[in-house]
This record gives sequence, C-alpha cells and structure tokens, in this order.
Amino acid sequence: MKKIMVTGAAGFIGFHVSRKLLQEGHVVIGVDNINSYYDVKLKQERLELLENDHFRFHKIDLADKMALERVFIDEGPQIVINLAAQAGVRYSLENPNAYIQSNIIGFMNILENCRHNKIEQLIYASSSSVYGANQAMPFTPHQSTEHPLSLYAATKKANEMMAHTYSHLFGLKTTGLRFFTVYGPWGRPDMALFQFTEAIINDKPIQLFNNGDMLRDFTFVGDVVESIYRLTLTEPTPNSDWDAMNPDPATSKAPYQIYNIGNHSPVNLMAYVETLEKKLGKTAKKDMLPMQAGDVQKTHADIEDLVTAVAFKPSTTIEEGIGAFVDWYVAYNSKTIHKEMS
Repeated sequence: MKKIMVTGAAGFIGFHVSRKLLQEGHVVIGVDNINSYYDVKLKQERLELLENDHFRFHKIDLADKMALERVFIDEGPQIVINLAAQAGVRYSLENPNAYIQSNIIGFMNILENCRHNKIEQLIYASSSSVYGANQAMPFTPHQSTEHPLSLYAATKKANEMMAHTYSHLFGLKTTGLRFFTVYGPWGRPDMALFQFTEAIINDKPIQLFNNGDMLRDFTFVGDVVESIYRLTLTEPTPNSDWDAMNPDPATSKAPYQIYNIGNHSPVNLMAYVETLEKKLGKTAKKDMLPMQAGDVQKTHADIEDLVTAVAFKPSTTIEEGIGAFVDWYVAYNSKTIHKEMS
C-alpha cells in the first residue's frame, strides 16, 4: 500500500485514476481546485463516488504555493500523479493566463514539493498536442517536439522540460505521459464525444472542423488508467546508452522518461460520428466548419515504449468505448433529471 497524491482528482482522468488506486488498496490524497471551466456539479459528483476511508481530499489551487506545501507536509505522499491542468486547445486562445497559472506555476510548485519531500516518483500529464507541426507518423516520443501550435501545447512541452531539469539536478524520478484524445464515462462536457452525444439526442447540429476530415487516436479512459497504474509500479531509470551527440528526447542520463498513451489506431472523425449515431439510433445534423486555430489534422501514437515498460497495450475499440460512454451518459442524465424533479 502506498500514499499517492492525485492532483486533478475531481477531473475526468484524475477521478478514474483515483478510483483505480483505491480499488487496489492505496491511500489517495486528492487535490483539486474545482474550478468552473466546466460544470462544477459533475466534479462534485465524481468526488462523491471517491468517498472512502482511504481517500482524503484537499480543495486547493496548485498555484497556491503555501497551501500545496502544507498538504505535502501533512499527508506525506510517496508518489505524485499530477493530472491537474487547465485543459483545452481552443480555450487557450481565449484565456492564455489560466494556462500559465495552472500549467506552469502550478507545475513548478509540484516539482519543488516533490524535490523537498523526497517523493519516490512523479508521474505527470503531458499531451499529444506537443507534437504540433510535426507530421511524421506515427508520433514517437523519440522525435522532436519543438513546434507546438497552441499555448496549451507549449505549456505541456514546458512541463516536460521542467521535469527533466529536476530529474537532472535533484535525481527526481519523473515520467511524462502524452495522452491521445482520451474519452469515456464521466468525460468532460467540453470534449467532442460529450458534445456530440448531447447535440444528437437534442436534435441539434454537431460541429465538425476541417469538414470532418480529421484523424484521431481515440483512447479509452480505462486503458489510460491501467497504463498509469502499471507505471506507478515501474520507476524511470537513467538511460546508460543516452548519447549527448545524438540526444533521445524520450530518455536521459537522468531518471526521466516520456511515454505516449494512445490506442495506436487512428480513426476518421466521420467514422467516430457514425459509430455514435449507430449507438444512439439517430443521425446527426452536421455543421461543416474550417480547421480551428491550434488544431492538427491527424494524431497517431507509437506506443512501443509503453508496451515494453508495462506489458499492456491500450486496445479498446471505439464501438466498445463509445458504447460505454453513451450508456453512462443516458444513466447519468436520467439520474440528474430525477434529482431535479424530486
């Protein structure tokens, strides 16, 4: 049994990771600021499901240096899984300061506390968006990510570089995870599957950017959670073969590692919508729109390193994943409507 801090515990992935850790018998120290980026009620209901003798929750902002220090000192976590961040590529065009506060200042505070409290390992969320203008497919952690296309992506790239510095200077073991379009039950209302499902059920049009000509490596949240859980059992180690004349971005002479967390099976957005339509038994009304600033046309994850490290390969099909989401969405909204009427 370990004491594991999960930041963003009220968020989509953080909730699922916390639940898995509790099921495995660990003590989970949840941290979240419960911001209003999307429906706070959804976050609070996730937290209600985590209520457990082994779950302790702290409502704080990672940018609050003193409050975060107190949690580290009082709780004494052994492992930190940092999933708290200001998410969303498009929102970063509207409110860039939120990304600096959460994703840069907040992450800096995490690194400092991990350093001073002798944390065994820091696992943190990066993003497939760091690949940016790169079009060499599939994306591999061993290739360059020097050309992000959004401020969100730039902050995630910065997180990776900051983590490496702490691994090099202080021996902090850090593992960065580049998530590829995560979806599933209890998902965020600002994400495509949630918005599409809601719109189709209510006979409203869905927005398809780049006229629907998009490929995404859709990754089911259950596969992401299993990958993260297994990585808590596998600490990063220095790469003894690392060559400073030909540096590998995914590893280092420091205890530092970057992994892709994806399904390794890109799906056309129109096929994704068709699978959803089939599950719902309704045809979507579609608004075809141009490419949105900051977006990329295609993502495809090379997950060879992940499979080698944890002996697990994300493989949930979109039929299975979308089915699970829709079943949850219908049940959740039926419950919500019942609560509002009673």
